[in-house]
Amino acid sequence: MFTIQDVSRRSGLSEPTVRYYEQVGLIGPIQRDESSGHRRYDDADLHTLESLACLRATGVGIEDMRTYQANRARGRAAAAEQRELLLRHAERIEAEIAAQHVRLEYLRQKAALWDARERGDAAAEATATERVLAVITRLEPVK
Repeated sequence: MFTIQDVSRRSGLSEPTVRYYEQVGLIGPIQRDESSGHRRYDDADLHTLESLACLRATGVGIEDMRTYQANRARGRAAAAEQRELLLRHAERIEAEIAAQHVRLEYLRQKAALWDARERGDAAAEATATERVLAVITRLEPVK
């Protein structure tokens, strides 16, 4: 059995988040110590919280976490729905990564521009400016 501090440390979720996940039905009901009333988590609870922490870290919202948990409980009957849920979030993350790569390229090109400017190399500065402008056309607005 684990305390809330244990599962918080192991899952990376804060104690208030762990309590909130219980409150909204993502985990639980959680056993309580008979003498103190403190929550006591078992291995299955810890595994569930670790899964939820991973989903949270990838930007999955509470409603999709609920769907994920419900699909887990349904097993094979929910396999197609579970796959679609996970792939939808994977595609979103792929798009975010692609956008971050463009932003990274922007930073590197701007650094090259300032490097050329520092050296007083007008030709390199002009080339870097063109590259920065090309990258800017690929930047997506930050949401």
